Parts: sequence; structure tokens; C-alpha cells
Amino acid sequence: MKFKNKVILVTGATKNTGVGIASLFIKEGAKVCINGSSKENLDKGAALLNAMGLHDFDQFVADISNTSEVVGMFQAITKKFGRLDILVNNAADQGIGMRFDTMHPDDFLRVLKVNLMGTFQVSQQAAKIMVGQESRGVIINLGSNVSTRAIHDRIAYVTSKGGIDALTKAMATDLADKGIRVNMVAPGYIYTDRWDELSAEVKERRRNNIPLGSEASADDISQAVAFLASDAAKNITGERLVVDGGCSAQHLPEDIDL
Repeated sequence: MKFKNKVILVTGATKNTGVGIASLFIKEGAKVCINGSSKENLDKGAALLNAMGLHDFDQFVADISNTSEVVGMFQAITKKFGRLDILVNNAADQGIGMRFDTMHPDDFLRVLKVNLMGTFQVSQQAAKIMVGQESRGVIINLGSNVSTRAIHDRIAYVTSKGGIDALTKAMATDLADKGIRVNMVAPGYIYTDRWDELSAEVKERRRNNIPLGSEASADDISQAVAFLASDAAKNITGERLVVDGGCSAQHLPEDIDL
């Protein structure tokens, strides 16, 4: 088992990709801590893991935009395990339906507080633990290909993911001399429960945007995270691994690139 006995925290492990990431590390023998912003949401993530036959994990409730809750979560993790080997910053506010010209500034700030400030302060608390360990640690941020390819009606989300790009590089630079690696996985389309509400036509049109013809699964993203967290990537830091089926490589989808 590649991550046997490693202590790993996955934020936003309440559904979809977060649960997928947690499940991979549990299967690889890690001591996994799952996080959610509320007990209700976290219990849903735990139920999904239990349904997979995975029961060996710990739950930690904390709103990552709330500094005191973040500090409390890390105090609890330290008390139980005494260390943290890997942090996966997966939690995010999707900010769906927010247009630049109509959104309220408070909504813009709310998304940034979760996605950008949350990633910053969770990572800072993790680094404080990691610097005291002989093996130090690894931080993986979940970004998005929208940071370089903006989508409609998601202004706050797009902005926050651009910030994650820059934050990843800055963190990697500041933490390199402490032996802590920081990288980012940038997905494109991922099949989530929101896809279940889409029509067949919309799904087909989305897939036509992808050169490989298929959106990523939670496992696709999890495997990328696991690679960057592993010793196979021990000389990689400050990098952005794009997992989007080739969307970022093409200028236009094939059906209109005539």
C-alpha cells in the first residue's frame, strides 16, 4: 500500500470528488481524515464511504473559511495523530450563476473566503505541523482549468481558481526550504451528481468539447492527486497538473473548428 499509515486530510470530502479522493487513500492504507463544513454534510460523505465498504477514517467538522474552526480542527488532528503527512485542499464554493454585472459583492467575497482564504489558512495550519516532522509533508490544491479558460456566470469561482494557481506557486516557493512540496491538480469537466440533472443533449455537447470524448471521473482526479502526493513526484513542486481530457490543448471543439 503506497500510503500505508500516512495521515491525510481531505477537505470537502462530503460528496463527488472529495469522497473519491478519500476513498483512494483509504484503500491505499492511509489514516484518512475527512472534513466538511457541517456535521450533516460530513455524515453524507461518511455514508458514501461506508457504502463502498470503507470504514477506517475519522471525521472533522470545520468551515474552512472560519479561522477559529480551522485552528480547532488541526488541534483535534494533532491530538489524535500527532502528525499530518498530506493535505488535499478539495473544498470549494462553486459560485454557480454569479454574473459579474449583477452579483452582490458579498457573494463574491463569500466564494473567495472559502476557495482562496480557506485554502490559505488550512494550508498554513498544516504546514505548522509538517515543519516539525522528519518526513515533512505534501500539500495538493484542487484548482481548475477555468483559471485560464473562463466560463460564463461563475465570476467568483473563476477568480478564486486563478488565485489558487498563484497561491500554489507562492506556497511552493516559501515552503521549499522546509521540505514541504506544494502542487495543484486542475480538472476540467468532472462527472458529479450535478450531471444527473442534465439532459442527454447537454451531456453530449459537453463531451463534444473534450478531445478525448469523456469527462473525468472522481477516480481520474484522485489518481492525479495521489501521484503528486507520492514519492514518485518527490522532485516536483509549484506545478499545475491539468486533467481535462485535452480541453486546454485545443482552440475550438471539432464540430465548429472547420
